[in-house]
Amino acid sequence: MTNGTEIITQGNISRKFLFVSFESLSGDLAWQIKKEGHEVKVYIKNEADKDVYDGFLDKVDKWEEHKDWADVIVFDDVGFGEVADSLRASGKLVIGGSRYTDKLEEDREFGQNEMQKCGMVILPHWDFSDFDSAIEFIRKNPGRYVFKPSGTIASDQKGILFLGQEDDGIDLIEILEQNKKIWAKKIKRFQLQKMAVGVEVAVGAFFNGLDFTYPVCINFEHKKLFPGDIGPYTGEMGTVMFWSPSNAIFRNTLEKIKPELIKSGYAGYIDINCIANVRGIYPLEWTCRFGYPTISIQMEGTTTPWGEFLYKLAKKELVELKTKKGFQIGVVLAVPPFPFDDKTEAFIYKDLSIIFKKGNLDGMHLGDVKMINGTWSIAGETGYVLVATASGSTVDDARKQVYSRLNNIILQNMFYRTDIGLKWYSDSDKLHTWGYLY
Repeated sequence: MTNGTEIITQGNISRKFLFVSFESLSGDLAWQIKKEGHEVKVYIKNEADKDVYDGFLDKVDKWEEHKDWADVIVFDDVGFGEVADSLRASGKLVIGGSRYTDKLEEDREFGQNEMQKCGMVILPHWDFSDFDSAIEFIRKNPGRYVFKPSGTIASDQKGILFLGQEDDGIDLIEILEQNKKIWAKKIKRFQLQKMAVGVEVAVGAFFNGLDFTYPVCINFEHKKLFPGDIGPYTGEMGTVMFWSPSNAIFRNTLEKIKPELIKSGYAGYIDINCIANVRGIYPLEWTCRFGYPTISIQMEGTTTPWGEFLYKLAKKELVELKTKKGFQIGVVLAVPPFPFDDKTEAFIYKDLSIIFKKGNLDGMHLGDVKMINGTWSIAGETGYVLVATASGSTVDDARKQVYSRLNNIILQNMFYRTDIGLKWYSDSDKLHTWGYLY
């Protein structure tokens, strides 16, 4: 024993990690850290998720009773900022959460204003609190706009987005006219943002409270349900990514927020989604937490042990991620009712066994699953089952491997997107031509 909490096992220090979650989000990371030889406890607030990770992880009913036990406390979502700040002030090592970063992600107006304040070039936007004023604005200023709920946004409203396609804005006017009575009950403030056409690309990095760690993560998300970017928005259906030294995308966006992150004391992962075109790189929104399934794909693309990395990150130590060359791809595998809430439908699929034809679990990452008598089974009520990941020296190599791994699974009515990474070659050509990947 050292310091009463650290256990030396086979030359490595075993530390104690406490994961705190509103929903069952970060179990895959917690499981990885457990497999590295650390002690892990998990708290999940949502009653519907209480059976998620059974058989994989040790869970607790009241996380506060274990905060003194933990060497590192990990908050995996926004909304924990106030308590995370308090714990840091008391001397605890904390990953995730601060009042400032919570507000960056949850309040679009604030997030955009902070982008502008620190020198990022943002798209013109206008904030409204009633729909008739917005309709009148579009009539007087015809153009393509993106409609976004703003203020503090409930998670079930983040998908209420509309991207205008008509140059005169008539399609958005029709949408607002038809839905204003319904939306007025749910959305008190919203934003119209000038539409920009280009490559949607995100850049993320881990921050240790004083500086970013390198390399940075360049990633391309696929947020709509069906191939071809059709259908409703989901959290995310899959991503292609690679690790990069500092480049123009990072320097023109995420790097600029560093002084404010230092003031906030934040330690954890932070990502900014952008539209890039020949005119510039325009930041759109913040993610001030682990991304899902981003963190699982990042595990595929790194060789640094995650427990030791997060411990050093929380201690404000300078640490570099050791990453694989090439590309990583992750694909979300789901069943109904995903991406919707439907308890009746969820009941049909709950406890169903997930069968791996060859018994090979390479590249398989936990979604809402549990272990029953040694068999992976569906848990919770979301239908978000697994994330399959793969690496390759080219995007094509990674695609072939990830879809081969998905073909190894038998699960009633499972579905996933079959086009993750297909746009890479056209997107990368444009980003290289514009000089943004250097």
